[in-house]
Amino acid sequence: MPPRDPLSAITEAFTSLLFGKTETARLPVRTSTGQAQAVYLPTAAPGLGDSGVIIGREVYSGKGYIYDPFQLYGQQLPAPHWLVLGESGNGKSALEKSYVLRQLRFRERQVVVLDAQGEDGVGEWNLVAEQLGITPIRLDPVGAQSGNVRLNPLDPAITTTGQLALLRTIIEVALGRPLDERSGFALKVAHAYVNQTTTGRQPILTDIVERLRHPRPESAEAMNVELEDVRAWGLDVALVLDRLVDGDLRGMFDGPTTVGIDLDAPLIIFDLSHIDRNSIAMPILMAIVGVWLEHTWIRPDRRKRIFLVEEAWHIINSPSVAQLFQRLLKFGRRLGLSFVAVVHHLSDVVDGAAAKEAAAILKMASTRTIYAQKSDEARATGQVLGLPRWAVEIIPTLTPGMAVWDVNGNVQVVKHLVTEAERPLVFTDRAMTESAAALETMARAVHGPEEPLALEEGHGERDDLFEAETEARVAAFEKRQGVG
Repeated sequence: MPPRDPLSAITEAFTSLLFGKTETARLPVRTSTGQAQAVYLPTAAPGLGDSGVIIGREVYSGKGYIYDPFQLYGQQLPAPHWLVLGESGNGKSALEKSYVLRQLRFRERQVVVLDAQGEDGVGEWNLVAEQLGITPIRLDPVGAQSGNVRLNPLDPAITTTGQLALLRTIIEVALGRPLDERSGFALKVAHAYVNQTTTGRQPILTDIVERLRHPRPESAEAMNVELEDVRAWGLDVALVLDRLVDGDLRGMFDGPTTVGIDLDAPLIIFDLSHIDRNSIAMPILMAIVGVWLEHTWIRPDRRKRIFLVEEAWHIINSPSVAQLFQRLLKFGRRLGLSFVAVVHHLSDVVDGAAAKEAAAILKMASTRTIYAQKSDEARATGQVLGLPRWAVEIIPTLTPGMAVWDVNGNVQVVKHLVTEAERPLVFTDRAMTESAAALETMARAVHGPEEPLALEEGHGERDDLFEAETEARVAAFEKRQGVG
């Protein structure tokens, strides 16, 4: 270090005498990195990009939260499927409806919804359907007898292999056990005979039941068994299918597929709200609709399709139905299908009869959204899904509209924001039963008393900026993608 200039030293000493010492000599401080992190400003985890559907705002950073499985697939997302969890009344329904409405703003998007809930004789998606000028496909064992919608499991649009697989699934769900080899043989020969001999019309379930009751002699000769044995093997199968023909489920699947179902509509809603959700009918319906869509709706035409299932535990909790939907999920990568399963409690499925199949389906869901749950349920959910400890601890404290989002390991706490235009459509539970004033009261309780889209009191300006940012992002994305 060079020697100091004498004049500078004298000047510094005189200045210090008059005004005090201008600099302080600080000794070095030794500390740990854990303690030293407090001197750095907090930073938020990176978002998911700026292309896609706007969900709301990240709670900790205040940034807009944008999610779209079709935009993220292949880079940040290994599979486009999505699992939504949480107890009733925390905002799952509002999220699903607003997500679908926002997706439909973009070209080449198509959505099918299995609507298993409802009030006043209609499904909870009825208001959304009315707004978009769409008539839901209402499956109703009473209404169907008056000439309403039918779906034929033997529709020629479904391959013969698919028809036989669907028939087996229906029977196994109803019996609660796998179909044994002898009953399976009786079903196979009856199905083959009906397909070979029916001309000029669609084969129907009545044809299968009749052939099971009265098998052909050649069916027995082919396996070198007695005709009465083949009849006995098919008896249980005939009794199960007879329920769809002449039992409590008659009228929905015992005739040709109803003409006029528009599979090219942007939104297709299957209204299952007239079916008892706790009966064996619901998984049977899920199986029939799932396979029917697999063979008639999903096509390699480069359209991006979303298949949203309410009360999805009816699928995941039944081994036979879960296996069918496992196959359906595999179309996601090849044909652009995003499967969205809505479940109240993960314990409904992981502890059920289809635990193995449920684990496979959960593994395919790279996106998981978890709304408020009780502490015990949150810990169990976190263990199954591999959530970080901080996320598990915060789940029981979440307020309505807030959720933990895990997108292939990118974990954020997100506040879902509902626009004024969407509000009367997405809060359908109250919209069907209470006045507009009551609906507004509930919406304010979720989104704040003064600013409907505010995260918390005092953030009105931030929300104005967020809405402006939202519109700008939507406009930019629409320009890139094209809007139909």
